[in-house]
Amino acid sequence: MSGTVTVFRPRFARVVTLALAVAVVVLTGVIIAVLPGAGPLDQAGFALVGLLIAWFCWRQASVSARADDAGLVVRNLMLTRRLEWAEVVAVRFGHGRPWVQLDLADGDTLAVMGIQRADGERAEEDARRLATLVAEHTRTQRDD
Repeated sequence: MSGTVTVFRPRFARVVTLALAVAVVVLTGVIIAVLPGAGPLDQAGFALVGLLIAWFCWRQASVSARADDAGLVVRNLMLTRRLEWAEVVAVRFGHGRPWVQLDLADGDTLAVMGIQRADGERAEEDARRLATLVAEHTRTQRDD
């Protein structure tokens, strides 16, 4: 890979959540402007709720996985985690799974929301690419 960064991002969820964030901001502005008898605190409350919903949508749209020579950075909805390649044991994307799941050396699993079943064949290809990257970076002399 030598210096190459590979980024995995969902396509469908990203488009939907960004469109939803824009719609929420616009509708919140309209509601605040036309709400009869709303005082400044009511307006601020509506604005705060609208901004929180928009932030949540933006965060959902920003989920990803970034692979480089050193390892993998998985940014999910609430947490971001940096993994060394040696920590990743396997990549799973079986039927019924909404996103890729990593089996880790410590026995834990980690969801990779950057590769989502909703993207269909593209998600399957991304899961295979990620599994290939894991295999390439965890290969040893004996490779047992």
